[in-house]
Amino acid sequence: MSPAPTAPARRRRFGWPQRVFSQVLLMQLAIVTGVTALVTGLFLAPLSAQLDDQAMRRALAIAETTASPELAEELAGSRPTPDGPVQAEAERIRQATGAEYIVVMDGRGVRWSHTSPERIGRIVSTDPSEALAGRDVMEIDSGTLGRSARGKVPLRDTDGTIVGAVSVGIEYDSVRARLLAAIPGLLAYAGGALAVGALAAYLISRRLQRQTHDLAFSDISALLAEREAMLHGIREGVVALDAAGRIRLLNDEAQRLLGVGPEAIGRPLDEVLGEGRTSDVLAGRVSGDDLLTVRGSRVLVANRMPTDDGGAVATLRDRTELEQLGRELDSTRGLIDALRAQDHEHANRLHTLLGLLELEMHQEAVEFVTEVVGVHRTTAEQVTERVHDPLLAALLVGKATVAAERGVSLGVAPGTLLPDRLVDPRGLVTVVGNLVDNALDAAAGTPDPEVEVELRAEGRTVVLRVSDSGPGVPDEQRELIFTEGWSTKELPAHGKRGLGLPLVRRFAERQGGSAAVRTSVAGGAEFSVVLPDALTEDGPVGTVGAPAAGPEAGAAAGTGAVAGDPQEIRQAR
Repeated sequence: MSPAPTAPARRRRFGWPQRVFSQVLLMQLAIVTGVTALVTGLFLAPLSAQLDDQAMRRALAIAETTASPELAEELAGSRPTPDGPVQAEAERIRQATGAEYIVVMDGRGVRWSHTSPERIGRIVSTDPSEALAGRDVMEIDSGTLGRSARGKVPLRDTDGTIVGAVSVGIEYDSVRARLLAAIPGLLAYAGGALAVGALAAYLISRRLQRQTHDLAFSDISALLAEREAMLHGIREGVVALDAAGRIRLLNDEAQRLLGVGPEAIGRPLDEVLGEGRTSDVLAGRVSGDDLLTVRGSRVLVANRMPTDDGGAVATLRDRTELEQLGRELDSTRGLIDALRAQDHEHANRLHTLLGLLELEMHQEAVEFVTEVVGVHRTTAEQVTERVHDPLLAALLVGKATVAAERGVSLGVAPGTLLPDRLVDPRGLVTVVGNLVDNALDAAAGTPDPEVEVELRAEGRTVVLRVSDSGPGVPDEQRELIFTEGWSTKELPAHGKRGLGLPLVRRFAERQGGSAAVRTSVAGGAEFSVVLPDALTEDGPVGTVGAPAAGPEAGAAAGTGAVAGDPQEIRQAR
């Protein structure tokens, strides 16, 4: 014999159901039943009064029809007897109209007609004073024949003199019978309405069951709480959009990465972020996985997943640190390439010098060493005489060494002159490094490859120009190359290309300047960058010491090892 269920078990078995389907169905059935009962009661309440009023008006109409001047003359010319003309006329009208009774009385209240002949000649049982006074009376009252709907009117002769009154009664049981007869039909309508409401409640509950996966309200509440905690606790940005492109969810990390606040929720995406690649990626106008985009000073990786309702959920990851590591890896590789180039170059020169010494061509050996040292010194001196900022000078000397190894001539334009008063030298180093690297890649492998760099100051504005002898940039691609993700090169080992030129333009635009490309004199591409207010107020022009301009220092700078803004990542065109 199984033990009796405990109190909590009994409460779970007979208590309020937990599922959304059951709760909603019961609540809707209760509402439908209550509304149906209320409507039925509201309809029945005035129905009885309406039937009473109809019965009283019918009795009054019969009384007015009966109270004719002819009946008044018969009343004056006869006596109150059961076989008199008044009784005969009253009975004729009663039987024709279906009234319960028609009582004709004289001015003293003596009956001249009645359904019970023995009551003729007696005083009526109810007060006839109002009718005898000339007023019509409608009422529900009790007389010798029981409860009835009654109508009384004065009886006037041809001269209009009141000689009596007529009282007509409609049996009240017939009124109640009409009321009871109307109730079944009313209840049938109410039952039909209740059935339709119950069916609608069931269908709505079934839809809610499918949409809520048959969960309990407590489960839904817990899921919402867990969802909020998860969305605001994860280290990835989450942006949810509806079918119209409005933001309906934006967690804390997404607000930080996109640089927007919670007031963006409910507004269109393009209105919040403006036009650009970030809006295109989140809105789905650009498709793909792990799409790179730049927002402010951050490099973001975005993925987008459509939802069944026509909206979408996008996730954002901050790739700034990864791109910085990638840039440092590129810098290290560049440094290794530069050192390898210098090692190769020095080995060749040492072999040449060794051969001259073995051939006892001492004078030629001295001239060879003097020429080699002079070339390096000349290159360094040419740069430092025109570029007074030590970081930029070291960068250009190093790039010249790498260019020489690749067979490209890297020179400084005659119009170059830049004082040592840069507001953001590290940022300009990154811009120059990006453009020079792109120019070297474009010019390498072409006949007579050359790259020319010009840096000049116009007041407090810095104008940068980098031209090459490469194939150039087609007219239709001159704006496309400044778009994130666009590149003609193979992917590097650490990530995706197509960020260098967009970052160059962003850097220029943040300073109120511009970046553009056109065809160079040599037929290749010429990139120009204008940076307003890039120099401090006028002051003494600085100089560059010899150590900063040395080939080794230049090689290190030429690899991009100079630290800069983490977002300004050197990428290929």
